[in-house]
Amino acid sequence: MTEPRGPVDSSRVPRFAGPATFARLPRIDEVERADVAVVGVPFDSGVSYRPGARFGPSAVREASRLLRPYHPGLDVSPFEAVQVADAGDVAVNPFDIREAVETLEGAASALMAGGTRLVTIGGDHTIALPLLRAAAREHGPVALLHFDAHLDTWDTYFGAEYTHGTPFRRAVEEGVLDTEALSHVGIRGPLYAKKDLDDDHRLGFGVVTSADVMRRGVDEVAAALRERIGGRPLYVSVDIDVLDPAHAPGTGTPEAGGLTSRELLEILRGLAGCDLVGADVVEVAPAYDHAEMTAVAASHVAYDLVSLLAVTEKH
Repeated sequence: MTEPRGPVDSSRVPRFAGPATFARLPRIDEVERADVAVVGVPFDSGVSYRPGARFGPSAVREASRLLRPYHPGLDVSPFEAVQVADAGDVAVNPFDIREAVETLEGAASALMAGGTRLVTIGGDHTIALPLLRAAAREHGPVALLHFDAHLDTWDTYFGAEYTHGTPFRRAVEEGVLDTEALSHVGIRGPLYAKKDLDDDHRLGFGVVTSADVMRRGVDEVAAALRERIGGRPLYVSVDIDVLDPAHAPGTGTPEAGGLTSRELLEILRGLAGCDLVGADVVEVAPAYDHAEMTAVAASHVAYDLVSLLAVTEKH
């Protein structure tokens, strides 16, 4: 088996030059195989407030130029341990949400068919549903760890079943999630009614609020999440608005009182040893960003997820 092909050497090609792929990695058509593929989904037709997340994949790729090949927190060189490649963007219909969902499900299934695991960059949170469908087709119903300010288990918006606020209710209804291991982390802010929490609980979700993370600390939270997940195949979905607007202003529905980027990254690192089968990072809206703060945070989240997948693949 050939050695993994890694990013462009930054000692030879300045970071502001070279390919515009994630972390300046090779394209998927430039390698024999891909253990992990980073794929973009420039879609934001499911948003309920600010649009613009369709430009998230390109912004996160641009911010990822500064990522380096060794991850000291996880003691892994992910681009040496496994073959990571950039699979480009999935072209989905911006005018027909149902068609977009079906297209993405098909594209994700095709990428996963050879054993490739995906880290997907959105795009809005609607895309989590087809990605979970594809993951469940490969691995059976999956545990879900959902980082977000919002529950995203609402039933409909204006009668629409497929929006960025409904993917996890649909996923439970469709049987693609293991309802014994569902967790939200970072939830905060006002709700429409207390019934939102009651409905969410009935679907099987446990809730760790942003205040819980502050009071309990990241190590205790990560340990509790690992216990809930157990040995199940795990999908991680990260809405960048889980971060406080001080850390991620460039997003569609910001809420005060969120996690710091340090807290989010440390909780993710605490998942080492879990059977991670896929992940996404969504809701980066660069038009509202400042100094690439949100895109930089999202690129590091994606890098940590790639690194966790590399640790999973190694073992």
